[in-house]
Amino acid sequence: MTDAKTLAYINLYGILGTLENLCELDAEASALAQVKKPVSIAFAVKGGPAATLTFKGGRCRMEQGANPKATVLLPFSSCEKFNGLIDGTVTPIPVKGFHKIGFLLNNFTKLTDILTKYLRATEDDLKDPVFFETSTKLMFYLISVTISQIANNDDIGTFSASNVPDGIIEMSIKDCVAATIRVKDHHFVTIKQKPASYRSKMEFESVKLARDLFDGKVNAVACIGEGTITMSGLINMIDNLNRILDRVALYLA
Repeated sequence: MTDAKTLAYINLYGILGTLENLCELDAEASALAQVKKPVSIAFAVKGGPAATLTFKGGRCRMEQGANPKATVLLPFSSCEKFNGLIDGTVTPIPVKGFHKIGFLLNNFTKLTDILTKYLRATEDDLKDPVFFETSTKLMFYLISVTISQIANNDDIGTFSASNVPDGIIEMSIKDCVAATIRVKDHHFVTIKQKPASYRSKMEFESVKLARDLFDGKVNAVACIGEGTITMSGLINMIDNLNRILDRVALYLA
């Protein structure tokens, strides 16, 4: 089972947060973020998350909290309403920034469409090796952030998180991408870059293996046995991280 609040955190920090990486990895997305003046969109979800996306110079940056100086403010009366934005059943109405409605309807919508194409890739899409690698990198970033949202908000996830000691977990695809999962007082924070040092580490042997794992084509336990997923450091951290990872597919399905 899943809950709306956890899903709202995943949708904002995970799904929309991946626009940061999309604009770095995809030329078309970068062009859409190339605006004459910076545009910032603040999302404020009652009883849930808040964040601000800023588009500037072909890049996108997310900061926590609804910045009161944002160009556009989109409030949502509940987590369910915000989740409706992501699944396409709710049309948001800005309370600030009507003059930027064109950016919302054009650039922002096109950016989310491109992101959806990568995250919901078809078998034909994945035949292109460049698309395959970009899609897998974006999935990796999304999953790394989703882990923290589940650890902090989902009832089962918080139980697993309660057994994780303080420290840094590095999660990576060998010679490709890496993320830092910082644990402090059982609270998880994902930083989408390689840590300087770590207490525990989980690494996937290749982009293809990571993709097969993300798509459910291979079994993680079997991969660990075969050595294609390597783990090191404090195993208790990795064991509970894997328990949280088991919840990821439920929310991202």
